[in-house]
Amino acid sequence: MGDVFAAVPGAVVDDSGLQHVGSPLVEQRRLAAGSAVAPRADRVVIAVPGEDRLSWLDSLSSQALARLQPGVGTELLILDPQGHVEHAASVLDDGQTTWLIADAADAAGLYDWLRKMRFRLRVDPRIAGEYAVIGGTAAALEGVVSAAAPAGMALVWRDPWPGVAPGGWAYAAVDPHPGLERDWAEAIVTRDEEARIADAATRGDVQLAGLAAVDALRVAAWRPRWSADVDERALPHELDWLRTAVHLDKGCYRGQETIAKVHNLGHPPRRLVALQLDGSGSVLPEHGAVVRIGDDEVGTVTSAALHYEEGPIALAVVRRSAPVDAALTVDTADGPVAAAQEVVVPPDAGRTANVPRLPRLGRRQAAQ
Repeated sequence: MGDVFAAVPGAVVDDSGLQHVGSPLVEQRRLAAGSAVAPRADRVVIAVPGEDRLSWLDSLSSQALARLQPGVGTELLILDPQGHVEHAASVLDDGQTTWLIADAADAAGLYDWLRKMRFRLRVDPRIAGEYAVIGGTAAALEGVVSAAAPAGMALVWRDPWPGVAPGGWAYAAVDPHPGLERDWAEAIVTRDEEARIADAATRGDVQLAGLAAVDALRVAAWRPRWSADVDERALPHELDWLRTAVHLDKGCYRGQETIAKVHNLGHPPRRLVALQLDGSGSVLPEHGAVVRIGDDEVGTVTSAALHYEEGPIALAVVRRSAPVDAALTVDTADGPVAAAQEVVVPPDAGRTANVPRLPRLGRRQAAQ
């Protein structure tokens, strides 16, 4: 219910929620520093109670969940039989219920699929509309937000990105990974608590950041997201999502054969790149904007943002065969824009890859 924040001074609210409160770049800085929190009307909570919940989710998804400990945050992917990403969710268990946080655009589809897969097991998934989601650094949430705790444990999911979870695998070879700079958590709160935060922000007692700021920090951290970076062809390998969302050594699940084959014997057909965009223009590329080498189309932009330190940046998925040192351009409404690529997923990504660790390029280095 993003409209509860409409009365906050400077608020710009649309169908997906609070976009900003007047200054997206300032909001990014505050959000990163832990002095602001962000309402996440673009996220939906799904509750999965029942004695069989963890083993059931383990059997359906890419993640090993059967022994998930209460309070430990992880994430899962639901794949099709060919290993393509169909759904994604953040995961937190409180000892009685497993809580999934999904993108609003994906939540209904994920919920419907889960309901169809119950069979005779003791699980009862439901969309928990009585709850909302607030994001920010863990310290910011602790200082501002009273998370829901229906089983006595505060429902705060800590983003594991860009760590490598047990059974996971890292493809990106930069050092340090830019995601290390991003401290991110999401609290599940009651609607009354959401309204309290909105009232406090209207009085000036709480600083808010909008979804534009949230997404800019995500893009800078190379963090994949279902509603932005996933299309009908997306494999987890292409987005470096084996880090946190796939357990390579767990039991059978739908799509596992493709996951193993691509990782152990081959390479993903596409690869994620980070783009430093020419900042002389004022128009960011749209989702799906074409990425080119010369006149050849080699990929598409999945996410773009104006970052408070790095300027205009983007994530894009390009063909594996696209040279890592090629000069790229991106189509925009104002014409082509030059883009310096930074390799996220290398062309030979996989278990057998021998990729040296590379220093992270700054904007000035990338432009040279």
